[in-house]
Amino acid sequence: MPITALKHLMSGKYWENGSWCLEKPLKPQYGGGIAINPELDEGLTGWTQSCDAKVEHHQQSNGNNYLAASIIFANQTSTIKKFHLEEDKFYTFSAWFQVSKVNAYIQAIFMTQTYNITAGWVATQEDCWTMLKGGLVSHDINSTAQVWVDSISLQPFTHQEWKSHQNQSIEKYRKSKLKFHVVDQQNRPVPDATISIKQTRLSFPFGNAISGYILNSTAYQNWFTSRFKYTYFNEQTRGIVNYSITDAMLQFAKSHEIAVRGHTVIWEDRLDHPTWLRDLPLNRSKEYRQLTGSRVNSVMNRYKREVFHWDVVNENMHHWFIKERIGKAHEIDLDALLFLNEYMTLEKSSDRRASIWMYLRKISEIREQGYDGPLGTGLQGHFGPIKLPYVTKLDVNNKMVSDQANRLDQVVRELHAHHAVQGILTWSAISPESYWKMCLTDQNFNNLDTGDVVDKFMAEWTYSSGLEGKTDSNGYFETSLFHGQYEQLVGWGKSPFCKNLKWRLVGKENMRKWFSRFV
Repeated sequence: MPITALKHLMSGKYWENGSWCLEKPLKPQYGGGIAINPELDEGLTGWTQSCDAKVEHHQQSNGNNYLAASIIFANQTSTIKKFHLEEDKFYTFSAWFQVSKVNAYIQAIFMTQTYNITAGWVATQEDCWTMLKGGLVSHDINSTAQVWVDSISLQPFTHQEWKSHQNQSIEKYRKSKLKFHVVDQQNRPVPDATISIKQTRLSFPFGNAISGYILNSTAYQNWFTSRFKYTYFNEQTRGIVNYSITDAMLQFAKSHEIAVRGHTVIWEDRLDHPTWLRDLPLNRSKEYRQLTGSRVNSVMNRYKREVFHWDVVNENMHHWFIKERIGKAHEIDLDALLFLNEYMTLEKSSDRRASIWMYLRKISEIREQGYDGPLGTGLQGHFGPIKLPYVTKLDVNNKMVSDQANRLDQVVRELHAHHAVQGILTWSAISPESYWKMCLTDQNFNNLDTGDVVDKFMAEWTYSSGLEGKTDSNGYFETSLFHGQYEQLVGWGKSPFCKNLKWRLVGKENMRKWFSRFV
């Protein structure tokens, strides 16, 4: 598959954060992979140009070589490199960028003969190099500006290689090795002792949304509680102060030791506001602020210390109405971790409004406004056809893909293998009438193929069939386990199991960071 790697889409918006820039780019990943002359040390060998851009080879005073592309027509495509991509392989792309004048957003785009794939965005500036994992675009910089490129890499992976990397990551970040040593009362090693291990709770948060229907359906309750220890719900209480259903759902979760995320206090999208708020003039009027403030106070004071996360202002990367509620929310509930929660960061990387760099910019704005409390990043993932990115609110649309279960399997495995993802919640609440884009069961709570995928992962991560091993001649037994809480029994010879120990296995990192919400 031929692909042209570069397009320019200049932007007059600035990104002022020098900590993301380096004086000299790092070496290209994977030695450049299949990219020829990745560090431009051989001039322009292997690189071409189109009529829309002038491509030159330059060298900095520190000896660093780079490619400089001058824009001739703003917002038009410029071919700088063509690659041939093999079918059924994964590719990682990265490069370092700088602009010669002011600042710019650079978009990485792979342009094929039939469609374009955006690999990501990065904010660049003068005088330092910034890394983009992903082609390239700019927005509204004057036509005399140059885009500088260096340390380019395009690396292919087979499915087997990609899965191997996933497994290595899981072993490194989700599991730890343990060594058990069994001795008798005289401190002598006991060979051939049986060690039986049972996991009682998985550390990695994996859960699912619920609806109010669960309060009146025993089958729904049994299906859910046998699988999940984390949930969230989104009952329609906006516009009417009636918390009876929400109270009952929270009590149901507590009675089954299910942790609850608070979703959501306020919607940034005006269309999701209650009608009495939506009909106010489109401005930041005093009345508007009072009403939204009243909503924050009402919801969060009622449920403070009852949830471990709060989505205070939902989807505020795409809208602009209510940005200043984070600090007030933290004052109300000091124990919960507050979250930004956004869509299109993963599932549609061409959406600049929700790009990783815009996300970072939003966090910077919140900090500049004076909020210095804890802040989590929630990434929704409403997927159709999947190009395998990473996550929060994750589902696979059954109307857009024919192999929904297989795609769900791919996404969950990719997310679980990525060290930055600290939990997954699926968006698959059930009601008597219908479900949203993804359902795990039929209306009788028999698993669909997607439900079997969830059960497969739960069985893998929790050792549902149990785990047993024997000590060696020196009394040792070694294994690798997923982080979580465990019970352990030890026995040998004809004696019954004589030791019942309870312990928790944790990783090196604090597991409180985040939680991906999986639709």
